[in-house]
Amino acid sequence: MEFICGWLLMLTTFVGGTTGAVENGLGLEMGSLMDTAKEGEFFEWMRSVRRRIHEYPELAFDEHKTSQTIRSELDLLDIEYSWPVAKTGVVATIGSGKQPWFSLRADMDALPIQELVEWEHKSKYNGKMHACGHDAHVTMLLGAARLLQNKRDELKGTVKLVFQPGEEGHAGAYHVLKEGALDDSQAIFGLHVAPEMLTGTVGSKPGPLLAGAARFSAVIQGKGGHAASPHLGRDPVLAASLAILALQQIVSRETDPLEARVVTVGFIEAGQAANVIPETVKFGGTLRSLTTEGLLYLQKRIRQFDEIKVIEMQVAVHQCSATIDFMEGKLMSYPATVNDEVMYEHAKSIGEVLLGQPNVHVIPATMAAEDFSFYSQKMPAAFFMIGIKNETLKYSGMPLHSPFFILDEEVLPIGAALHAAVAISYLESHAVERH
Repeated sequence: MEFICGWLLMLTTFVGGTTGAVENGLGLEMGSLMDTAKEGEFFEWMRSVRRRIHEYPELAFDEHKTSQTIRSELDLLDIEYSWPVAKTGVVATIGSGKQPWFSLRADMDALPIQELVEWEHKSKYNGKMHACGHDAHVTMLLGAARLLQNKRDELKGTVKLVFQPGEEGHAGAYHVLKEGALDDSQAIFGLHVAPEMLTGTVGSKPGPLLAGAARFSAVIQGKGGHAASPHLGRDPVLAASLAILALQQIVSRETDPLEARVVTVGFIEAGQAANVIPETVKFGGTLRSLTTEGLLYLQKRIRQFDEIKVIEMQVAVHQCSATIDFMEGKLMSYPATVNDEVMYEHAKSIGEVLLGQPNVHVIPATMAAEDFSFYSQKMPAAFFMIGIKNETLKYSGMPLHSPFFILDEEVLPIGAALHAAVAISYLESHAVERH
């Protein structure tokens, strides 16, 4: 309680007036962080780094060139780091080497998408693209590293910078934690670019922000035959259709309408000819919930579908059989991303100082998933979206995972300064707590 009150008093002081800001140094320091990050040489350095990473996108746990770029930049900044972490990841350390420890995180991996934007720094790897902004995430964290390194002797604790591999479906965060890289960290902050938000704005909300998600697939085995003689075959297409409808009823009939849960079948694979009943049908999709408990319930019910033969019973009506695969050995399920309320308020207040209160938004939760959720399960965490929309740029506002995705590089110094300011102020506030 004393820490919270002292921290709020300190924030009120440097938000409320110049005198207080000068007294504790934080208000002016935050302004200087933004000014430094926007200086010509600093900004050009960040833009160059981002473009280099963008040209050579690498998929989950294959981010070797990206990792080398990160390590080279850290070496030039004389920042210590551990590598490899979770195969290709890098965890850098700046500060006193003593408590409190605070972490900042950026994901590194790209997507298996062919970039369709024609520009000088288009992806040089066919079929791979930074279509989710992770190149910018890495660059902003490197920018924060440079800002923090410039103030390393003034830090009231230690900052860890987590350059994390394998976010896109491969639970890189889980592996970072499993290796113990953040065992001493007390809290963590992360940013993700948001193409629907204007550059110069950020947004988040306390509590659940992003859904937990899991995947599944099912194979329905029938008996092939000619479309003119369905009575001689066993139609797996019809059987699969009934099974898909049964899955939808888990949400529509078993879930409180005020709770957000989704079961989506995203693909169906059957035959190739219009006049042939196929031997098998394969379908699969995702389960999502804004609570980890809700996700576990969906998984449990589908498992029960398998265990008590509900899908089998559905398809057995048509004399077919079924098997279900939850792909747990290949693609881990992600828990819900939940912002700690105190950490959220801390980051929100820092954002308001840096960007102005009108540019810090409370945004609705969405059913997208992020492996930052693993960090939020282990320690107080805050995850914010940062705007990259500039309507003067062609394709600006295209969604994440689009082959036409672009971002406004003016976001880079904003993200770097916000990362650094959140970390510095967290260490300062916990130093107040110890006094």
